[in-house]
Amino acid sequence: MGPGPLSLNTVTVKERWDLAECIEGCARHGIPGISPWRDVLAAMGVDAAARRIREAGLSVTGLCRGGMFPAADAEGRRRAIEDNRRAIAEAHALQAACLVMVCGGLPPGSKDLPGARAMVRDGLEAILPEARAAGVTLALEPLHPMTCADRSVLSTLGQALDLCEALGEGTGVALDVYHVWWDPALEAQMARAAGRIAAFHACDWLVPTTDTVFDRGMMGDGVIDIPRIRALAQAAGYAGAVEVEILSHRWWREEPEEVLRLMRERHATAC
Repeated sequence: MGPGPLSLNTVTVKERWDLAECIEGCARHGIPGISPWRDVLAAMGVDAAARRIREAGLSVTGLCRGGMFPAADAEGRRRAIEDNRRAIAEAHALQAACLVMVCGGLPPGSKDLPGARAMVRDGLEAILPEARAAGVTLALEPLHPMTCADRSVLSTLGQALDLCEALGEGTGVALDVYHVWWDPALEAQMARAAGRIAAFHACDWLVPTTDTVFDRGMMGDGVIDIPRIRALAQAAGYAGAVEVEILSHRWWREEPEEVLRLMRERHATAC
């Protein structure tokens, strides 16, 4: 079985194209899916974006991102929850397959990791009724442990699935090969994820990597066995898109037309 349909995560070309250009580029290159980030969505306007995406015949494979729940005080946590409620409404308006949740790291000055994880669970519980009512899946994305302090205290697929099982209906996981490829428990956890995979993100891990966040590689340029992980996802019932999400200073400098051309090529040969 080959890879699922290709999708462009807009962060891949974020320094060169706005959302309108991303939509037009996907249509021009025969890329059937798109996953906007909320900053470019806000710049265009949700209603206008939903209309343009629909007119272009694209599916919205996800909206990036919700989460970022931990905060130093109750007011910060309240603001995060309200922002997530807005994100759910945006995902609903776009008919997005899911809202990707990057759950947040330690609050500034804190060393209380269990406390931050409790804030994540509390935040998810607070917004889950709205997500269920809107028909929006909250796709919990585990991030590589190197980002635990500042981006996500949710570090493994196993942790994400534990939360899904505890929270129930309306939750799933967003699987990014960059963040899970290293996990020795990956095969077992992927089998456990059956029916819960809401998104599949592809890029590559370069050796050496020069930046722990912004040096991702194009598929096939690094050490991740992407076809193996994709096959595990398909065995767990995932039949959705392969969403290319490359956060990279190098690729942001490239001509987006060339980035999308190469994405299509590597989707066929390296995914």
